[in-house]
Amino acid sequence: MCSESGKTGDTDMQAANMAELLGDLDFDPVALKEKYLSERDKRIRDDGNQQYVEITAEFSRYIDDPYVDPGFTRDPLFDEVEVAIIGGGFGGLLMAARMKEAGFDDVRMIEKAGDFGGTWYWNRYPGAMCDVESYCYLPLLEELNYMPKNKYSFAPEILEHSKNIARHYCLYENACLQTSITNMTWEQSSQKWIIETDRGDKMRARYVAMANGPLSRPKLPGIKGINDYEGHTFHTSRWDYNYTGGNSYGNLTNLKDKRVGIIGTGATGVQCIPHLGEWAKELYVFQRTPSSIDVRNNGETDPNWATTLKPGWQKERMDNFNTLVSGGDQEVDLVADGWTDIMRNLTGIAAKIASRKLGRKLTKGERAELMELSDYKKMNFVRKRAEEIVNDPSIAEKLKPWYRQFCKRPCFHDEYLDTYNRDNVTLVDTQGKGVDEITSKGLIANGKEFELDCLIFATGFEVGTSYTRRAGYDIVGRGGQSLSEHWSEGLRTFQGLTSHGFPNCFFLVFTQTAITVNVPHALNEQAKHLAHIIGNAKKQGLHTIEASAIAEDEYVAEIHKTASSGSRFYAECTPGYYNSEGQRGNTAGFFSNMHGAGPVKFFKILEDWRAQGDMQGLELS
Repeated sequence: MCSESGKTGDTDMQAANMAELLGDLDFDPVALKEKYLSERDKRIRDDGNQQYVEITAEFSRYIDDPYVDPGFTRDPLFDEVEVAIIGGGFGGLLMAARMKEAGFDDVRMIEKAGDFGGTWYWNRYPGAMCDVESYCYLPLLEELNYMPKNKYSFAPEILEHSKNIARHYCLYENACLQTSITNMTWEQSSQKWIIETDRGDKMRARYVAMANGPLSRPKLPGIKGINDYEGHTFHTSRWDYNYTGGNSYGNLTNLKDKRVGIIGTGATGVQCIPHLGEWAKELYVFQRTPSSIDVRNNGETDPNWATTLKPGWQKERMDNFNTLVSGGDQEVDLVADGWTDIMRNLTGIAAKIASRKLGRKLTKGERAELMELSDYKKMNFVRKRAEEIVNDPSIAEKLKPWYRQFCKRPCFHDEYLDTYNRDNVTLVDTQGKGVDEITSKGLIANGKEFELDCLIFATGFEVGTSYTRRAGYDIVGRGGQSLSEHWSEGLRTFQGLTSHGFPNCFFLVFTQTAITVNVPHALNEQAKHLAHIIGNAKKQGLHTIEASAIAEDEYVAEIHKTASSGSRFYAECTPGYYNSEGQRGNTAGFFSNMHGAGPVKFFKILEDWRAQGDMQGLELS
């Protein structure tokens, strides 16, 4: 007990010193942290991720594709391709582009949607837009000689850019759209993968790249009575414009006489709620936890600025942004937006000022304390913004987020908070409990029934469930072992991209790699790395690539060693998909099993490995 008490005293002294370096604080850090923890505790549930319903059986209508004409048919395929890429989002598009550039022409895309675009094919809800600057986010801008229309792109432009990438690299010619995989099995005799689909296909592929996407399978809340509601209902990733009218830009004219309810106030809810509030007769927003709403300040692209850009500008901008949002420092902030402002003030600027005052570098503990205090200041600004915009003080109070900045994905929006000044909009704050029950007529929350004509689920996508469940099928590797068996006690990969026992099968996105705010940047680094591996093997006349068991073991140990640093931070966070809904001891949150070095160092690790040239850790034959 004495030892623990001493540790607390040291921490308090350190916090006081850091507070002095930051200048006068207009808040009590200890009281604020207690407030954060009490708000977290109100929201912790025993069921964690089990509170959500898997969209199968009677819920399957929530994942049907509303954007294609019914009745599509084609003849099944029984052919062979060199490269099969599963998924037509940015991961699949980048993988295809880099493979084509490496000289692989026989590339087939397999995608369950009716077109390319991935999450931007599905997310067509009104107001959908990207919250990462378009000049960094939209991939292959220089390759396609394209300049986005705005600093932050709206969904229709992103979807069209995805299609243009597919056209540029001739990916439509050999694509299997509206096609879902049912089985994927390694055939030892041919050294190829057999891919079976719901279209009756039984094709073979030498190499398979899994680009399914990290947030691809919609989820529903497991609220009592969810099947009892008799009004109209849909998920935001399958927006029903036949019912609402309008399009991704708004104009939801069919809602003028409708009472609409929406569950979910994350990034999707924040973007579509202003349009619902503008057009619905009545809008009820059911909130469990408010989002952090910072300034977006979007604007059209300056054509004069665009003409000044020199070749290589996009990579330079992406690297600059990635360094800043990963806690590093740059002489110039090329993007200068809400993301870089957050991280410069949490790590870069604040640490520099404090170091100058101390006349030395900060210790690791001092830097952590400084970051926490800077975080408190930033979130006080976010809460103050709600006070300044929302007219009713009681509603403004309910819209204040009481948690650290990165406990949830920060949101940036210039119209969301104003929506609650509308007379037809009602915020139903459930104090962290969520909706009590769904009835035939509407919802019960806080003991009161709200009758609705339409119920919309803005409840996001599955996180923390198994990889094979989110993919919708299992993968059977060498010797009949399934991927679900191989990963039954956690992900097992080499470099996050391939696993022992699954030759020529590669994974993109966040399977033991490093996460970054700008997801396409990470996908591009992975695609370049895999194109290098496969291309080099082919040049040597080698056609089978597999992680060695030893390399996989060593890499998993490295992941476990480096990935633990953020566990305390997320344990203190309010529940959400970042921390597996706050379940203590559960390691299935969004950031679990990521490489703890961070994206800048991780990309350098891959670059240095390529430079060695010996393909160490891979078995080639």
